Amino acid sequence: MAGYDNQLEAEASTDAAVGPELAAELPALESTGTQPTRLIHAAGLSYFPVAFVARLPFAMMVVGVLTLVVAARGSIALGGITSAAVGLGTALLGPVLGMAVDRFGQRRVVLVAAIGNSLALLAFAWAAFAPVPDLALLGVAFLVGATAPQVSPLSRSRLVGIIQTALPRGVRAKTLNGTMAYESAADEIVFVFGPVIVGLLATTMNPAAPIIGAAVLTLIFVTAFAFHKSSRVASDAQTTDAAARAPFRELLKPRMLVLVLGVLGMGFFFGAMLTALTAFMDEVARPEEAGVLYGVMGIGSAILALSAAAFSPRFSMRARWLVFSLALVAGAVIAASATTIPVMILALALGGIGVGPTLVTIYGLVAARTPAGRSATAMTIAGSAIIVGQASSSAFVGILAEDAGAQLALLVPLAAALVVLLAGATNWVISSRDATR
Repeated sequence: MAGYDNQLEAEASTDAAVGPELAAELPALESTGTQPTRLIHAAGLSYFPVAFVARLPFAMMVVGVLTLVVAARGSIALGGITSAAVGLGTALLGPVLGMAVDRFGQRRVVLVAAIGNSLALLAFAWAAFAPVPDLALLGVAFLVGATAPQVSPLSRSRLVGIIQTALPRGVRAKTLNGTMAYESAADEIVFVFGPVIVGLLATTMNPAAPIIGAAVLTLIFVTAFAFHKSSRVASDAQTTDAAARAPFRELLKPRMLVLVLGVLGMGFFFGAMLTALTAFMDEVARPEEAGVLYGVMGIGSAILALSAAAFSPRFSMRARWLVFSLALVAGAVIAASATTIPVMILALALGGIGVGPTLVTIYGLVAARTPAGRSATAMTIAGSAIIVGQASSSAFVGILAEDAGAQLALLVPLAAALVVLLAGATNWVISSRDATR
């Protein structure tokens, strides 16, 4: 991978249509044979709907577990702790899954994860109502998180591999930037509507229905994701022999860790905002509308994420992170002082402007900075950071809102937004230092 010391020169260049940092850092992998010029042809048209639906169970897990435990055991505190156990499982085993993918390829690893996760979800749906101790329930929740296939980061890794090996070099930077924009928009949609689906299934059918539904979706669509022909196209970029694969310590350098901190902060923000917003709407006697209001942020975020592909190359990646995280902080400040629904809607709309483009930027930098042969590992670490942040902040804010009320709980999304801004500022310093060297 090209050195980041050329970043400032790359940022000043106007040859690349989009994403100068990406153009500077993309590995110069060569391909053979006839090359398609568009990602949709290289990956296959059916790939995108399959990958989109396959990521829904991951977005449903944390909220589904929380909803089921509260309904079955009658304890919000236990529900929060159980959700945190899901996040812990993902945090500890998610990167291991990524390392296995980098060594063996996606097909076998994802298939095993899909089967294991389906069984774990069904076991959790049974255990919630069964006469088993809370500790056993926490153990099953840990398995749910540990076996999560994490389609979202693996989709990013797969598409990055296809771009690097199957497309002409002249279109790689622009295609990668557009792909990160699409992937972030897709994440926004599923992370917003995942909780909505959970709520609809739980209220119209049974509290266990979201978890059972997630198990069925995992078995069908994640398996389809594993067997899709695109997994073969990307395998050359993802299965590297031990001699060519960069050591794991390369992922622990500051330029990579600051990106993990950024996505962790976004996870904190997602979980804290949804939970605090639910508490806020409960205090104004309209709790059933919390999901609708949350959608205001998600829809705007998805639109801006897609628009990120059209940003000028002069608007550098590190500058985008700072600008849009400031919008995130501004939205969180208004939300923390909101006392009426219209003000909260304004806060969510402003925050949504910052969410999508910030995620696009961070994931784009993850793709660009990933050491050789570590694509799936890096992406799953980032994906795990989001779910860990979401689960832990949901648990914390749930307890805080129950004890101290919504106004105090709404300070937590602001703290999370400040973490994202701090990570962006740190990234600016690190990239400037690298460029100087």
